[in-house]
Amino acid sequence: MTDAGRPLTHLDSSGHARMVDVSGKDVSARSARATGRVLLSAEAIAALRAGRVPKGDALAVARIAGIQGAKRTPDLVPLCHPIALHSVTVDLEVRDDAVVITAETRTADRTGVEMEALTSVAVAALALIDMVKAVDPAAVAVHLASQGVNVWDGDNYAYELCQVLGLQSEGAVRAGIVHYNDDSDVDRLLSGVAEMAAR
Repeated sequence: MTDAGRPLTHLDSSGHARMVDVSGKDVSARSARATGRVLLSAEAIAALRAGRVPKGDALAVARIAGIQGAKRTPDLVPLCHPIALHSVTVDLEVRDDAVVITAETRTADRTGVEMEALTSVAVAALALIDMVKAVDPAAVAVHLASQGVNVWDGDNYAYELCQVLGLQSEGAVRAGIVHYNDDSDVDRLLSGVAEMAAR
């Protein structure tokens, strides 16, 4: 059980780990986005911007590693469902003190792709650190986060949104939704949040 008294779906009645049965769900469009940062020294940032990283094009290698990581998620995270990813995009933005990595995953399946997005960012960050460690041995990946909520069927829609977004404004709720089927789902989520806020 969770601290909120809700059952953990990855545990059976005996408390053993299991892969959740999603066979009863309809296939629908799914999307997820995750971000992370690799903190770097000024020297490493300058090398990236000038294209002078000794091992080669660090950003290109990290981008490809992130895409590959998303595709290998079920091999790395034991209870993830093998999903046929339809799209993976990995963007890397070089800032003054870090490289910000953003991954977006898409599919049409019976379960979401948030773990694929998170794994993509994690693997891209590790690849980037490997590429720049000769310049910056202290490089570190931080703030890995999924930008959104895990949308489940039924009443859990509103519950998950309220837990993650804290009953924020409609605009914040819409911005936080990254797992969706269509606009009607968004409307249902917002209605649920409004009902819970009124209790």
